[in-house]
Amino acid sequence: MEQERTIMQAINPLVLRECEAARVDPDAYWERAAEQLHWFRRWDRVFESNAPSFRWFVGGETNLAYNCLDYHVNRGWGGHAALVYANERGERRTFTYAQLRFEVSRVAAALRGMGVEKGDRVTIYMPVCPEALILMLATVRIGALHSVVFAGFGAGALAERVRASGSGLLFTADVTYRKGTDVPLKGLVDSALDLVPSVVKRVIVLNRKGEAVPMKAGRDIEWPEFLAHGEGHSGEHVPMESNEPAYILATSGTTAKPKLVVHTHGGYQVGIHHMGRICYGITPNDVWWATSDIGWVVGHSYIVYAPLLLGATSIAYEGALDHPGPDMLWRLVEEFGITAIFTSPTAVRLLMRYGDEPTRGADISSLNRIFCAGEVLNSPAWEWLQKQVLSDRIPVIDHWWQTETGGPMIGNPYGISMLPIKPGSAGIPLPGVEVEVMSMEGTPLPPGEKGILVVRRPIPSLTPTLWGEEERYGTDYWDRIPGVYFTGDAAHIDEDGYVWFAGRADEVIKIAAHRLGTVEVETAFMQHPAVAEAGVTGRPDELRGEVISAFVALKQGYEPSEELRRELLQTVRRELGPIAVIGELNFVDTLPKTRSGKIMRRVFKAVIQDRDPGDITTIEDEGSVEEARQAWRQMKAEMGQASAEGGR
Repeated sequence: MEQERTIMQAINPLVLRECEAARVDPDAYWERAAEQLHWFRRWDRVFESNAPSFRWFVGGETNLAYNCLDYHVNRGWGGHAALVYANERGERRTFTYAQLRFEVSRVAAALRGMGVEKGDRVTIYMPVCPEALILMLATVRIGALHSVVFAGFGAGALAERVRASGSGLLFTADVTYRKGTDVPLKGLVDSALDLVPSVVKRVIVLNRKGEAVPMKAGRDIEWPEFLAHGEGHSGEHVPMESNEPAYILATSGTTAKPKLVVHTHGGYQVGIHHMGRICYGITPNDVWWATSDIGWVVGHSYIVYAPLLLGATSIAYEGALDHPGPDMLWRLVEEFGITAIFTSPTAVRLLMRYGDEPTRGADISSLNRIFCAGEVLNSPAWEWLQKQVLSDRIPVIDHWWQTETGGPMIGNPYGISMLPIKPGSAGIPLPGVEVEVMSMEGTPLPPGEKGILVVRRPIPSLTPTLWGEEERYGTDYWDRIPGVYFTGDAAHIDEDGYVWFAGRADEVIKIAAHRLGTVEVETAFMQHPAVAEAGVTGRPDELRGEVISAFVALKQGYEPSEELRRELLQTVRRELGPIAVIGELNFVDTLPKTRSGKIMRRVFKAVIQDRDPGDITTIEDEGSVEEARQAWRQMKAEMGQASAEGGR
């Protein structure tokens, strides 16, 4: 409660009233949020606990896809642009709400013609293209569940997700576009299904190039033949009880075996719609661009569902943000009149490597806000974007959430009244969100002290279970610290109620009894103008318990040298003091990251301990693992040589 009081003291009256209303009567608060949406049948009870699970808006009937499309068409919004697709090759396609509903209904009928029924699972292994988004909406429309798999995963990762979901149909494309090349997908599908031969019955292929694609007779068909199955079938929506699942999605896999998170028609919809309003301030007049892939929860919640629920125009972009040039992001802002961007700190750091010049050639006057999430937006990266690129004209706002939460939990309530930004902090617990920092023993910690961020009460968009692993849901999330949701992230809350994340709880480095978050050390490295990115982990040390093992990627125009190494060590010492003992500093070209942009620090730990890094199927560039190994071997060799010379 002490933390809650300090939070209340830090915020203005508009935000205070919202937070206080949610705290005093959470059921009434979320009921008002649910009333902002269309329901076929009103709920009987707002919230019902069945620990560790729970239900929201019990007995209410709705349909997530219906509210994204039909509701707007029926209220006269059908001619408004709903979806704009663009890719790095210059292709553009636009769908109004009415056109998108027409296409979704057509695909819904085809799904029914293929035998898909309510409760069935469908795997979508496709690029960010209109057909994929239409498939997602059509699947949800008929009460089936989609399991979207990022179209950059290899055959093993795809096979595991197909097996776990039990999908009978799999949709793919011949290729996806990435940095000017055609990346083939169909061959990966064939290899994946060889590993799980009895699960998928039919494969539907979107042939984008128009060239011959190897097809398996009796199993594979192309997109036009799939659509033909819709003849004589209805594309109408199915009313769904609020707690029936809309989709399942695997976590991004920075740690252990991926979990299939379940999100529902009712609670999830209320949560992402509400946070779309209060966190992002999305309105029907926005041209909104979340730069994510549909394979991640950001793509689900804030490319597809929430922008459409709110009647906005959503941009779906296929390709790399720095191809064909590092000015691509800004050129698209000018072309489409984009008003708001949601991107990742990884993308900001990528663009920062190219310097300021690429940002100066486009008119970005339409843009009025930028949001970041996925990793901590280190203060140097925030400073570069906020001050150098945007000249403080518009805000750059960090925030935090997870695949499991469905939408934002910690942020800046831009849609109510924006609070002062503290660079490096994710903001405050948003209205309706009750969090605390605790020790692993469950003791609440005072402001400024690091611990585990926990959620005291479910919000509507929090996953109520894991697909096929109900026991694991309780074990992984609600039993670690009994009675609260365990986020797995280390953090502290300051005197003003702002939350500061230090990294994953199992990534905190302990040096001579001092606890340092990996993010703190990485941010310290980035204070040096040569550093584009840094990744660190703890290495066992007999004297201190652990020391820091660092991997650093430099900006363009900088080269590794002993002088630069000394400068970087001095920079970290200046920022963090003598407790930040760095055992070694390795220069690399790229850091190992998941394809959703999270640094895979466990890879560093595996490298320095000379062991297998485990499952790296989610990694963006497997070469970065070997590069880290080589950098570590070279560093060990240099240390050994220096030791030998010192002994002479």
